Amino acid sequence: MTHESLLNQDWEYLVKRLGGAAFLERSARETGAFLQARVIKSAVVLLRLLLAYCVGDHGLRLTAAWATSMGLVNISAPALLYRLRQSGDWLSFLVDQMLCAAAPKASRGRLIRIIDGTSVPKAGKTAKKQSNLWRVHSAFDLPSERFSYFELTDEKEGETLDRIPVIKGEIRLGDRAYLQPDRIARVLKAGADVLVRGKWKGARWRDKNGQPIDFLAMLRAAKSGRIDRPIFVERKAGANLALRLVAIRKPEKAAAQARRTRLDGMLSEKAIRFPKEPSMLPTGSFC
Repeated sequence: MTHESLLNQDWEYLVKRLGGAAFLERSARETGAFLQARVIKSAVVLLRLLLAYCVGDHGLRLTAAWATSMGLVNISAPALLYRLRQSGDWLSFLVDQMLCAAAPKASRGRLIRIIDGTSVPKAGKTAKKQSNLWRVHSAFDLPSERFSYFELTDEKEGETLDRIPVIKGEIRLGDRAYLQPDRIARVLKAGADVLVRGKWKGARWRDKNGQPIDFLAMLRAAKSGRIDRPIFVERKAGANLALRLVAIRKPEKAAAQARRTRLDGMLSEKAIRFPKEPSMLPTGSFC
């Protein structure tokens, strides 16, 4: 987007895509971005001014000068900065509306949360020597694109799917570290749905009769390159957990890249484990 596109038919199209002038006026007032028509006469003018700064190439002073020269509004750089600070919730709301409109119907109206954790080394010689860590557990909400939860622990606390309180009706996403059957069961019981990645050796996979599933044989038999079927996972406590398994074969190029990445990781692990014995590194291929 350029300054020119904010003053021609592209701008009119954008206003329409965002719900129209009346909708923008109402939402700006509800979020506190635009309360009274003084220097800036309408929410549409305010949005045009905000986008000129946020998406354009100019700073506050040049954006204010541009708005004045185009007859849009006569505003100073400090006043523009104030408007920006007051409009964060409004811009977030408009982005939410655009993302929700493009989301699959099954996810509309539901909170989608990405659960993850990261580790940071503790400061101090003793802590570094003992490999002590701070671990940050978080929840990132879509489509608002905001963190809604943080928890700080030490390295003794692991990443668990049910650590973060469940919001009923949410869809909780996690990577393969969160394939934790008993904890998945707790999240489901609390009223959420769960979507996690899985490794073929990451769980005790069972059929409806409780019999072990030959996971590799099932993958090889998928001639279409896709699996979508009910499956059960054995738990430490309680009945087997009923889930839905979805697997899609990677394109050959992506599969080759994944194998190379895995091989590089294995070689790096060996190099760290035997830094003084390079001759002990494996020379074959690993898949």
